[in-house]
Amino acid sequence: MNYKSDVEALDALHASGKKLSAEIGKVIVGQHDVIENTLISVFCKGHCLLVGVPGLAKTLLVNTIADVLGLSFNRIQFTPDLMPGDITGSEILDDARNFKFIKGPLFANIVLADEINRTPPKTQAALLEAMQERNVTVAGKKYKLDSPFFVLATQNPIEQEGTYPLPEAQLDRFMFNLWLDYPSLEEEYQVVKQTTIDREVTLNKILNAEEILYFQDLVRKIPVADNVIEYAVKLVVKTRPGTANILSTQYLAWGAGPRASQYLVLGAKAHAALNGKYSPDIEDVKAVAHNVLRHRIVRNYKAEADGVGVEEIISKLL
Repeated sequence: MNYKSDVEALDALHASGKKLSAEIGKVIVGQHDVIENTLISVFCKGHCLLVGVPGLAKTLLVNTIADVLGLSFNRIQFTPDLMPGDITGSEILDDARNFKFIKGPLFANIVLADEINRTPPKTQAALLEAMQERNVTVAGKKYKLDSPFFVLATQNPIEQEGTYPLPEAQLDRFMFNLWLDYPSLEEEYQVVKQTTIDREVTLNKILNAEEILYFQDLVRKIPVADNVIEYAVKLVVKTRPGTANILSTQYLAWGAGPRASQYLVLGAKAHAALNGKYSPDIEDVKAVAHNVLRHRIVRNYKAEADGVGVEEIISKLL
């Protein structure tokens, strides 16, 4: 990647984003916002939580993204009997009676944690270390994970029996919480038409691991005006009860922490770059605000009693 300047590199990122969306669109019908925001999290070194009812192609989306990015991919089906060693790997005795480490499914560029809330806290803690530290600890030894590394987790919002709610500390490690909605009538028509015939789709690899790492560093170099950073920080501060904001004091039990401010600015940078801009503005912050904040603020009893949802609160704060 011999780009003459950062501007030329940003143009290449913008072009790559368009190619990626077009390629993913060969398999995934609709879900344009979800695709764009997943790519934003990839270029920001962030993790994504995909929340939606069964059958909305969450698993297919992650698999397709891994294919077009030319990255290794592993899927972990989270179940109540899953143990930390099942995802991190474990040591075994080889023929020479020496301990040998066998890598688990976390050793991939993209890891799909399917139904993440169905596994016990002990296993969730092992995943949390991998997400935050990008390494795993087995028998007192640390093993570095592949780079780039992303966790894309799915969660079913309906069925909560036999689940282990994700702790706030783990939710905070996800850059985005993306809600997948039902397709429109036209989109569902296309889905049914495409999936009920014998159809084979050939996907082209648009980027490789080296290019992704380069673009991740490029996103962090993008300059941001002070007023944009100030807007992002003030927005996060407004979510905290006890501040001057009446809405958060009335309806929120907990607000977002500093990581939300960081992800708002990083997300705005990547959003701007993928849309052909060389620096983000306040509109780019607003574009990623719902995805950054919806899993970082906690409603109180009054909000639940009055039927005020998280989305409505964020919209009013914006």
